Amino acid sequence: MTSPSNTATTGWPAAGPVPATMRAVAFHEFGGPDVLRVDEVPTPRPGSDEVLIRVAAVSVGRLLDLVARAGRHPYATFTFPHVLGAEHTGVVAAVGNGVTGFAIGDRVATFPVLTDPACPMVAAGFAELSPTARIIGTHLSGAYADYIAVPATNVSAVPDGMSPADAVALALAGVVAMNQFTRAGLVAGQRVVVQGASSALGSTTALLARHLGARVIVTSRDEAKRTRLRELGFDAVLQASSTSFAADVRDAFDGHGADIVVDNLGDPLVWTHGMDALAAGGTMVSSGAFLGRMVPVDLQRLYSFGQRIIGVRSGNLSAAQRLWVEAAAGFRSVVDRTFPLTEAPRAHEYVEASANVGRVALLTEPDA
Repeated sequence: MTSPSNTATTGWPAAGPVPATMRAVAFHEFGGPDVLRVDEVPTPRPGSDEVLIRVAAVSVGRLLDLVARAGRHPYATFTFPHVLGAEHTGVVAAVGNGVTGFAIGDRVATFPVLTDPACPMVAAGFAELSPTARIIGTHLSGAYADYIAVPATNVSAVPDGMSPADAVALALAGVVAMNQFTRAGLVAGQRVVVQGASSALGSTTALLARHLGARVIVTSRDEAKRTRLRELGFDAVLQASSTSFAADVRDAFDGHGADIVVDNLGDPLVWTHGMDALAAGGTMVSSGAFLGRMVPVDLQRLYSFGQRIIGVRSGNLSAAQRLWVEAAAGFRSVVDRTFPLTEAPRAHEYVEASANVGRVALLTEPDA
């Protein structure tokens, strides 16, 4: 496991020349990790508003990759063969004739949710809720490949001093976490609980809260993962299913409840304990429900204590902009492990085993 801010800056590929064909890890049918295979396919060419990225790193996510590969993605249909891979980083290899602000060789990261700027939801600042939203690797061919062409509007410069794996750990998870805290109204000094903080999103959320000046409690159901969270510098690491959880939170917060609880799990017991730990005027944030969908809510307590429950589906370009400002100021997440691109099946097995604390990524350079 790699701690924040200590990965090397090697691993960025050369920008060119761009070959006629490239490697892409695709699947031709739903199934286990073994359905992933390396194909040789034509290298894409950028449209007028796009940049062509020589991929350096692409993340391995549970919903967007593992669940999708198994055929259980709740809101996607695939045309086979399909290439997965949402958040990715790399080097600009070519620029469309209508693009300004990027040059060949620039190190960049892509926010993978594409929307139509003319949509009213986008104009209102809620692009993540737009019915026009399409996700790279889900609705479009993804970045488990050597190259990908993406809209320049979704591309951000990667600050100096970051490796491809460092950057890919922020490309989507960091933006979602930033949007969570923006919607919740986080200010420095507030008290934050992050449930399930060993996941890629959970660890990034907890580290961002700390970076933004919050006091943070993290949780995990697994003792080994709680030990690894302590190694990341979190002093208050709790077991969320403990019957004393709410009291333990208040002990850690000097008698106060949490101003914000982030629960991306959906487990009814963990949810209930989180609500019990929430302070008057506090906010519960949900961006996931992979352990369950139906949880109890005490409406009398909710209105009596002026609390909020908000859903944050994803991030948006505004949150991405704020996130990369913080990355330039030193924010880093945690990279658990990397695999070569051609070992995508093994990376899927690793994430399926829930062995990771932080981001797991595929790197293109070890095979180059």
